[in-house]
Amino acid sequence: MTAAENLLAAFPKDRPPLPEAIRAIYDRQFLENRSGATQASSLAQRLEAWMHRQVAADVRSGVRGATLELGAGTLNQLAHEPVAGDYDIVEPFETAYRGQPGLERVRDAFPDMSAVPADRRYRRITTIAALEHVCDLPVVLARAALLLEPQGELRAAIPSEGGLVWTLGWSMTTGLEFRLRHKLDYGDLMRHEHVNQAREIETLAAALFETFAVKSFGVGRQLSLYRFFTGSKPRLDVARAWLVRYEG
Repeated sequence: MTAAENLLAAFPKDRPPLPEAIRAIYDRQFLENRSGATQASSLAQRLEAWMHRQVAADVRSGVRGATLELGAGTLNQLAHEPVAGDYDIVEPFETAYRGQPGLERVRDAFPDMSAVPADRRYRRITTIAALEHVCDLPVVLARAALLLEPQGELRAAIPSEGGLVWTLGWSMTTGLEFRLRHKLDYGDLMRHEHVNQAREIETLAAALFETFAVKSFGVGRQLSLYRFFTGSKPRLDVARAWLVRYEG
């Protein structure tokens, strides 16, 4: 049995509940983080620019075609990408993108992957700091593989969740600021949000693509803040089998 097959049994995952005090400020905290409204979140955004640049490198080099961005949030990826074709997004939190710069570039916005028409095809499916949040990750990745054009590519950037450098990084910046501001444990929020480790995401994605490559922002995978990977030549039989497993 492969590593990916072993992992499938862990999904779908249950999201740990939030303490009531954090739940009361959850929406505000999300928007502050995504907009860089505090010193720690502003620093995080400057570091996260590495992920945005990696994902956009292909269109900056001339690749053209339709894009689907998963977990588009406040549409901050659009600032890094020239117009290269139709641009669709998947984002369940509508408040995040309404009224944001770049919204006029979005053709269609979907609340989840199941709402994307099955006959759509994309040259690029992108995602930045989103896959770590997804409880039904095998389903989302399988749907992405099936929506790609034959020459299409999954381009994903994720935090190195589960690694030492990543844990120390958020603990000493956003986590410390959160404790000072709210007298609450940011770790509770992170456990609620980041249900998947980077190793799990990579393992599942690699099983779906014949061509798979990874690079890190740091020294190797574990001593890194972020990772970027690409997947092409999707294994459509594997993707369909995963959907049958979870959806019947």
